[in-house]
Amino acid sequence: MANLGGRVESRVKVMGIINATPDSFHPASRLGDFERAMEMIENGADWIDIGGESTRPGANTISIEEETSRIIPLVEKVSKHCKVSADTRNVIVARAALDAGAMMINDVNGLRNEEMIELILEKECHVCIMHMKGEPGNMQDNPEYENVTSEVLQYLLSKANYLVSRGHPVDKIFLDPGIGFGKNLNHNIELLKLSSELRPYSILWGVSRKSMIGQICEQSSSDNRLAGSLAVAAYAFDQGINMIRVHDVREHVDLFKVLRVLKSPRGVNDG
Repeated sequence: MANLGGRVESRVKVMGIINATPDSFHPASRLGDFERAMEMIENGADWIDIGGESTRPGANTISIEEETSRIIPLVEKVSKHCKVSADTRNVIVARAALDAGAMMINDVNGLRNEEMIELILEKECHVCIMHMKGEPGNMQDNPEYENVTSEVLQYLLSKANYLVSRGHPVDKIFLDPGIGFGKNLNHNIELLKLSSELRPYSILWGVSRKSMIGQICEQSSSDNRLAGSLAVAAYAFDQGINMIRVHDVREHVDLFKVLRVLKSPRGVNDG
């Protein structure tokens, strides 16, 4: 394994979700636009993640042309104001997004495609490698593992280590255990508890308003899962997670501000 080095950021960064789709699992996030992205930036988002293909359980694939038309104009506009991540598993769309100003590819396919790996290496961009068992259309059909933490974490680490062995900067790699992507509730909980084993790479969680929160809180509608999402974010803070991907930027930014003050020896004067 390559010498990884680098330092871990002390502040949890917030990535705002913009879904340029008509069918994402959280109805309020659908058909995200430039104004919504700008609101997130004003509320303190460090990154904006723009996706044009829903990857909710049971989602159908769309054409490259449709996905490109949904996200590239937004990437071009938003990237002038904030760091942009393109949420895509398609190499052609990923290249177009990077050319349009995106700085990260958020690949829910976990770099299964060798062409995506080569694109990341060519562009030397940030990348989020996410684990998904199966495909969006079938990933929640009774997912099974012999050892979920071992299988998921080793998969992610092997992909990250390979990038590093090819010369990719360690500090441009984020690893995401893929909560809700081919996992049941117990799988998700185990992965959140043991995500620190993905060190020394940066860790990204995407848990905002997902079904695991609905199961724990007995809230069938994603509209009623903000409080549970904030609970996960507070846990992320204590675990030293580097970035969380959320629908509600202001609420998460405020949560982290309060936690930093409460946990600081010097209170509000601690920079």
